Amino acid sequence: MQSHKFVLCFLILFFLAPVPVARAQSDKRLRQQELRGSITPERSWWDLQHYELSLQVFPDSKSIKGSNRITFKTLTAGKKLQLDLQAPLSITQVRFGKNNLRFVREGNVYWISFPKTLQPKTEVQIDVFFSGKPTSSRNPPWSGGFSWKKDKRGAPFIATTCQGIGASIWWPNKDHGYDEPDRGITINATVPEQLVAVANGRLKKVASNKKNKTKTYQWVVTHPINNYAVNLNIGDYVNLVGKYQGEFGKLDVGYWVLRADTQKAKRQFIEAPRTLEALEYWFGKYPFYEDSYKLVQVPYLGMEHQSSVTYGNGFKNGYRGSDLSGTGVGLKFDFIIVHESAHEWFGNNISMKDAADMWIHESFASYAESLFVEYFFTRKEAADYIIGTRKNIRNNIPIIGKYGLNKQGSGDMYPKGANMLHTLRQIIDNDIIWRRILRGLNSKFWHKTVTTQQVEDYISAESGIELGKFFDQYLRTTKIPILRYRIQGKTLTYHFENVVAGFSVPVRVRVNHKTILLRPTKDRLTYRNQRLIKSFVLERHYYMETRSN
Repeated sequence: MQSHKFVLCFLILFFLAPVPVARAQSDKRLRQQELRGSITPERSWWDLQHYELSLQVFPDSKSIKGSNRITFKTLTAGKKLQLDLQAPLSITQVRFGKNNLRFVREGNVYWISFPKTLQPKTEVQIDVFFSGKPTSSRNPPWSGGFSWKKDKRGAPFIATTCQGIGASIWWPNKDHGYDEPDRGITINATVPEQLVAVANGRLKKVASNKKNKTKTYQWVVTHPINNYAVNLNIGDYVNLVGKYQGEFGKLDVGYWVLRADTQKAKRQFIEAPRTLEALEYWFGKYPFYEDSYKLVQVPYLGMEHQSSVTYGNGFKNGYRGSDLSGTGVGLKFDFIIVHESAHEWFGNNISMKDAADMWIHESFASYAESLFVEYFFTRKEAADYIIGTRKNIRNNIPIIGKYGLNKQGSGDMYPKGANMLHTLRQIIDNDIIWRRILRGLNSKFWHKTVTTQQVEDYISAESGIELGKFFDQYLRTTKIPILRYRIQGKTLTYHFENVVAGFSVPVRVRVNHKTILLRPTKDRLTYRNQRLIKSFVLERHYYMETRSN
């Protein structure tokens, strides 16, 4: 009997033990998400002014070491601050003047304590030293970290990516979108002397270090910059220099490409000035004239790094040579040059405060693909393209993610978000106002971080239309509006289904091939025609469905 009791007790303990362990692990994960995604008290009392990031990259060991001089102003009194750096990297020392500061690690967060409380309205500088082997990206740019590749000649070809996961995957910083360094960032990158390091902004100087056979490249960004838009690229680069005459004068344009791909780049990168021309027309002047514009070849598809747009689209049009819309129109332009450059306006000039609002970056940049086509080709082709991308919409979860947890919403922020904006353009039904709104957003929120609500309120105010329910429908639900109708002789009965309470927008329909404007609600409404109604069609520009009774 004793042995049976022992087995019974063992089984009970075996099945019950994992429950508290799993709960503890879940609580720890949630704690890390909250620390990463929220504006904690240890973040809120200080305001970033400038980063000076200095690091040396060792390709052979796939490791780095460096420091980040962080300059900030105190908004209120404070003694303890939060910095972020993800394992397996480690902070080794924090200096404040001549003193070492105490720090404690909690997962990917470091709590740094000053010896005494800092008073408000004080400018402070600390030096944070770090080292280790950073995470290697498994699938850039969708996973963060370093990409340690080789070019065709066998030379190191290295790049960083960190959208979503955060810049703290490769350097220590205040890793939250709400606070950008007001005076930008300086990046000092030390690499083996046969390689070139390319980062954001302008190249200010190159120093040769003969003792250890390295070179240090200093890049300077003068404008605010969101953390995930900071990047570092290392390779056997050559620089092709260009100019673009834009709305703000001459813009310096540079193309940093691998030596072996120089001729391909010369042919394909003529698309960059064309892209800037179209985007300035729709969105206003390029936001970073002082920091220049450049395309940088990388060993992955591409990303929207501020003033350092990265490119790996194979020097051909489309998305890796294919058309995302299935219409053929997508092969008329280089997807990466257009989409990633559009982020200079939506993503880098206007940046989200919280990762849940990533649609502000991606929906407008996706919509820019269609606007590029409209500017250089035809309005019909532009509509064909954006409507063609609807086949990629999944409607699995809402576009807006979860606030305070560094949690993005659905990937539908690309095709669905673009089609939402295209639908909104039809509702406003005035292209002069529409273009003024697109340009006005970039003027109103010039070099600022924003919320979805701010964007919604601005568009509603400028259009003169209350659009709260419209944005609720498309951003916060997965429901596609259904325009239900019934034809009885000369009478048309219609109403919206599958919509949030209060959703009502004007739509253009064709009744017997004649265009009329209806404003459906959830209540049944009636339209009476002079003749028998033989056909009813909703214009294709609205991302909605129609069903007859």
